[in-house]
Amino acid sequence: MHAVGGWGTLPLGWRLYLPEEWCDDLPRRRKAKIPDELVFQTKPQLAGELCEQVAGWRIPRAPILADSAYGDDSRFRTRLHTLEREYVLAVSPQLSVYGPETKFVVPERNGSVGRRRSVARPDRKPEPLRTLAKRLPERVWKMLPCRTTPAGEDVSSRFAFVRVVATNPVRNKHEPPRWEWLIIEWPPGAEAPSDYWFSNLRENESRERLARLARLRWTIELDYRQLKGELGLDHYEGRSYLGFHHHAALVTCAHAFLTLERLDPKARRPA
Repeated sequence: MHAVGGWGTLPLGWRLYLPEEWCDDLPRRRKAKIPDELVFQTKPQLAGELCEQVAGWRIPRAPILADSAYGDDSRFRTRLHTLEREYVLAVSPQLSVYGPETKFVVPERNGSVGRRRSVARPDRKPEPLRTLAKRLPERVWKMLPCRTTPAGEDVSSRFAFVRVVATNPVRNKHEPPRWEWLIIEWPPGAEAPSDYWFSNLRENESRERLARLARLRWTIELDYRQLKGELGLDHYEGRSYLGFHHHAALVTCAHAFLTLERLDPKARRPA
């Protein structure tokens, strides 16, 4: 998990993903010094724990960004929503949603003695994101700046913003509908949309801010290039669970030092 701001970026925390076969192999766990209390968790579960931990720190709040491996997980999205954390999460085009025309109504009970209904039901079937994107009218698509290069130049692309309700967990868990933004990028000249995101930012949020947040994850790729190529994040050859996290912590400190040097190279040098 990384913090991204106008001054730079910084890793906030690390979790080593352990496959289920590792967690179930006691001799291997002992050899790698994996804590006994550690149980198998998916990557979205590990990310959710990091988000909960960081929520208690005294740092400015910011929307959570993640790729589709996390955005496709409805439990991860619900966890962030429960934590009252804003998010802009990439999702896969095959996910289904109830479109903006959908109305949710509580059905009448069956007869005069039937149990009164309490869960609102949609008045139509859900549709895949790619199907919704292709039926949107031309007027909803806008060219917007979505990224600023290291040289200070704005990069623009074509976006649409639609209020939708994700199929899960409404259909599977019968939870109340939760309206959120569907952000779609369809670059000019492309045959199909390139990317999709869900966001729970407020309904009157600036469209340009939504587009920039959706595209902000590219800065993390620069982070990893430096963390691996210059600072040795992927050079760890130890064999212990704790050792990896010690290594990651040292790499994080080195990354922070270089960021400070880049921001003000003269401030940290003796006269």
